This record gives sequence, C-alpha cells and structure tokens, in this order.
Amino acid sequence: MKIVKTTLVLLCFILFNQLSFSQDDTPSYKEMVVDNPTAEADMKVVGDYVNALINNKMSVAESLLHEKYMSYGPAANDSVAKQESMKNWMEAHKVRTNQSIGFVSQTFKVTQGELAGHWVSQWGTYSFTQDGKDIEIPYQLTARVADGKIISSTTYFDNMAVVEKLGYTITPPKED
Repeated sequence: MKIVKTTLVLLCFILFNQLSFSQDDTPSYKEMVVDNPTAEADMKVVGDYVNALINNKMSVAESLLHEKYMSYGPAANDSVAKQESMKNWMEAHKVRTNQSIGFVSQTFKVTQGELAGHWVSQWGTYSFTQDGKDIEIPYQLTARVADGKIISSTTYFDNMAVVEKLGYTITPPKED
C-alpha cells in the first residue's frame, strides 16, 4: 500500500511539473508590443530626418542620427554606417532634381527581447528626376529611436524598378 501511495504521489508530481513546464512561455502580442509613450516625438524625429534628406539639409539629417547609427536595405545584405549614409545622400543630390516625399507614420514600443525599443514605421512615396526621367518609389522605412536620435533604420523598396526606369536592363548569362 505504501508503494502504491508513493508511486501515486510521484506520478502526480511528475504530471503537475510536466503541465506547468509545457505551457507556452511566449508573451502575447499585447504583452510584447504596446503604445509608444513618446509617439509624437519619435515620429517627428523620423519625419524631420526624412524631410532633411530630401531637402538636402544634410547637417540637420546627420544631427538626428545616433553616433552608432546603421542603415539597412533595400537588399538583405545592404548596410552602411552614419557617415557613409550621409555621403550616399550627398552623391544622390548631385544627380537628382525635383525631389519630393509624402508619407504616413505609425509607432509602437517593443517591451522585451533583442528588438526592445521605440519604433517608427513610415510608408510613403519618394519622387525625383534623374537623367531626364521622373522616378517614383513607394517605400517602407522602419526606424528605432531613442533619446531623440535614430539608432537604426531599414528601408524597403523595389530597387529593380528604379534601375529599369533609369534605362538599365538585365542580360542573362550566356549559356555554354
């Protein structure tokens, strides 16, 4: 009888522990993503940055970036640091005219994990003239903001559509 009771208690203990450890510990969306407490300020930083880039106010744009700022996109392996990002935009201003931008922004805060922080997402259209061709690029930009500075941003757009509008073509490799 004692063996049966001990076995029953042990079995209950194992079953209870199994149930308590098998529950999903992944936080829910509402625990992980919340309203951004600095929403207006963060959206202003990103909006001011993008407008400064387009209007060739590079010192303003640079002042809105964190010292360790990194820019990513549009391709998975594309990334540049702050100074190279500014240099790329200065080069673009040499060949582009009639630049304009329109966008809408949204913001949220991630509460935990490696993506924790204040985020601003921006959807818009960037237009310019280059080599006599009018180019219009729909884009999506997501930026992490802290203490009034952009820490990192990722921009997504169809790079192939841009180069095709500029007159480039793709030539497949010759078959052997």
